[in-house]
Amino acid sequence: MKNLFFHIALLLSSAILTAQEKDSLKTVPLEEVIVIGKKTELHQKQSKPLTTIDEYLQQSNKITMIKRGGYAWEPVINNMATERTLVTIEGMHIFGACTDKMDPITSYVEISNLSEATVTSGQQGTCHGATIGGAIDLKRNRSNFSETGWNGALHTGYETNSNQKIIGTAVNYSKAKFYLDTDFMYRDADNYKAGNNEEVAFSQFRKFNISGTSGFQWHNNKLIEASVIYDKATDVGYPALPMDVSLAEALITSLKLEYKPVSTVLKNWETKLYYNTITHRMDDTKRPFVPIHMDMPGWSDTFGGYSKITGSYKKHQFQANLNSFYNQSKAEMTMYPNNPNENLMFMYTWPDVRTFYNGLFLEDRYEFNCHSSLQITASVGNHTNEVASEFGLQSLQIFYPDAAKTNSRILKSSASSFAYVQNHFDYVFGLGYGERAPSVSEGYGFYLFNSFDRYDYIGNPHLKNEKSLEINASIGYKNKKFSSKIAGSYFHISDYIVGKVNPDALPMTIGASGIKEYTALSYAEIFNLDVTAEYQVLNSLKWKNQLVYSLGKDNNGENLPFMSPFRYTSTLAYQNNSFTAEFSVQGNAQQDRFAPKYGEDNTPDYAILNCAAGYLFRLEKTKFNTRVGMENILDAKYSTFADWNNIPRRGRNVFLNLTFSL
Repeated sequence: MKNLFFHIALLLSSAILTAQEKDSLKTVPLEEVIVIGKKTELHQKQSKPLTTIDEYLQQSNKITMIKRGGYAWEPVINNMATERTLVTIEGMHIFGACTDKMDPITSYVEISNLSEATVTSGQQGTCHGATIGGAIDLKRNRSNFSETGWNGALHTGYETNSNQKIIGTAVNYSKAKFYLDTDFMYRDADNYKAGNNEEVAFSQFRKFNISGTSGFQWHNNKLIEASVIYDKATDVGYPALPMDVSLAEALITSLKLEYKPVSTVLKNWETKLYYNTITHRMDDTKRPFVPIHMDMPGWSDTFGGYSKITGSYKKHQFQANLNSFYNQSKAEMTMYPNNPNENLMFMYTWPDVRTFYNGLFLEDRYEFNCHSSLQITASVGNHTNEVASEFGLQSLQIFYPDAAKTNSRILKSSASSFAYVQNHFDYVFGLGYGERAPSVSEGYGFYLFNSFDRYDYIGNPHLKNEKSLEINASIGYKNKKFSSKIAGSYFHISDYIVGKVNPDALPMTIGASGIKEYTALSYAEIFNLDVTAEYQVLNSLKWKNQLVYSLGKDNNGENLPFMSPFRYTSTLAYQNNSFTAEFSVQGNAQQDRFAPKYGEDNTPDYAILNCAAGYLFRLEKTKFNTRVGMENILDAKYSTFADWNNIPRRGRNVFLNLTFSL
């Protein structure tokens, strides 16, 4: 294994240092885009077209996924969890309704209706709101305006491990002035098996997703678009947690107006209004040996909108985005004593917190010449929290007697990046500063049980803004056969929010180790390094490699949790006309820098092998795409650093994906 690491690293470094061909390339925006593919291309470019969106997002060097079950993993950007990052769907703010993060925003989009995921690192991701770690914006497929008429697709798939059945359809209609896209996807999975055929109980799930988008263009440069997503998951097991989910339901709607001015300066003006509502119900009725039965429902409703203008003037390319949202988050817990004569116990775990945000984002990208450019961004926002439940506020005042009903704060950010491109090389150096407000859980959560470190958590309404200073740099090289990139980032985060043990308070959850109240360390530091390389060995054979390493420390020199150890992926991809094949190895080194202070333990190293093949049959306008593959060929039993409570990942799995389209 060490020899493999050495040879890959040697290949990357030697190629970057020795190549000296000349060219002249324009600089490009500093963001990473994972192109999942348009509807007509999706099944031709991916080794497993009907996998979950979680596995697609892991293609990014910047993203890892915290896994708590077989479904709905939590995306982590630059080794920072969702409190420190921003995930939007086409610019729309959506907030989960689960205090245990069982419903990340990514779970409400299906791979069949996704065109791309734009991943931005650190302060490059502040276009739609405040963030420290970065942002993900999920964009859906669109037919747009063309005289293609009706077309559609039928998807079906099966996976042996978990007995997962997949079926979906897409029906689209497009004319010069009107288009309509619809998509449906259904998944039904039993418990999956880890290596050595060991069943992972409570890992089943069942869900369906319906998506629709319709646009009307009444003038060549004016259009209106309406969209809706309805997603419903039931009987979702979470083996790494003490409770499952009986219902996770989302309705996401939006209305967009877009205008392309006939102007040499203004290029596009886009305004969107949106509304979404999330309902989430945790359930322990199917678990054996429950000390006390609990109901834990949660609700999140968000109204929002933005108005974004883009344009160019001489050597400037600029953007301005005015965005706003209003969110209501409420969660409660009811305990049912085993003795029916005893009273029920009720509390608000999120005391009906109302969040109102207004922000302005500005960006200017100045091109000095065809080789170099400077990008500068700045944003400012007003963030207000209000506790609407008097009972919830009084509960929180047990710990914080002077806790106020309303709390307002100003969030600021700024960043700059210089890019230089010449002789097939590109260089980027950037600086950034950003702030974020505490999340609803961090500021107002009440007796939230964390099964990772087994403490009940209490929010702290007096927390300061978390502040981050960021340095990032990258060097890349590209010619006709070879491309590579080395990128690194360093974050110094002041007032870093963590939980601190309160020895004088008693826990609520049976079996909990105690109470932790959210507080702030003076600072924490996170360093990330990633290397990618692609080599066109033959016209039909490509070799792709990815190496990632991270390190995180708090102000006492203690390791931070969920920091990626050295991880790698190496893939050989073959394509000849309509036939494709792929073989890959992926793994992690041993996680020797784990964080016992935060409930983390050592994770052994692992390596797994995967293979897949496919063929695309064409008959005039009809296409039939078939893909078959095997994951974890050697049936290894393993867990990664990002698996909650060391829940094992899937063992050997054979999949078959079929798509019929016309």
